[in-house]
Amino acid sequence: MAIKFFLLLNLQGKTRLAKWYDSYTQKEKNRLIKDITPLILSRASKLCNVIEHGDQKIVYKKYASLYFIASIDFDDNELITLSTIHQFVEVLDKYFNGVYELHIIYNFHKVYYLVDEYLLGGELQDSSKNTIIRTVKSSDAYVEDELAEGKCSQGTEDD
Repeated sequence: MAIKFFLLLNLQGKTRLAKWYDSYTQKEKNRLIKDITPLILSRASKLCNVIEHGDQKIVYKKYASLYFIASIDFDDNELITLSTIHQFVEVLDKYFNGVYELHIIYNFHKVYYLVDEYLLGGELQDSSKNTIIRTVKSSDAYVEDELAEGKCSQGTEDD
């Protein structure tokens, strides 16, 4: 199973995360987001979480105020994709002690890092939540140590 792209949208349709695993031009990316957003936001919650769009299937799941969306090929398994989305939400939940839109907004760099630890090239890299969390927290501790020693710059206006 290969994911073509992975998106997080809020209830108003604002993109909070976009990770592209196939090559798309910026125009194609904008068009896909513009086409997919109203399809997903307007669907009733009782309908299935799979939409056919062009030459791909869009698999999504709503958690709180966020939609987690993945695009896959027609021959890929939707249930595995839903499971992959759910497990990523569990990773975010464990890392942030709850998944809220503000966590995504203010810690977007950490969320992208978590996605990169979880998915590599659209393929599931590591299915162990504990391993992913341990790797990211280890990286966080390293950065904090470097900042404490004054070896890293936080990019303030005085720099």
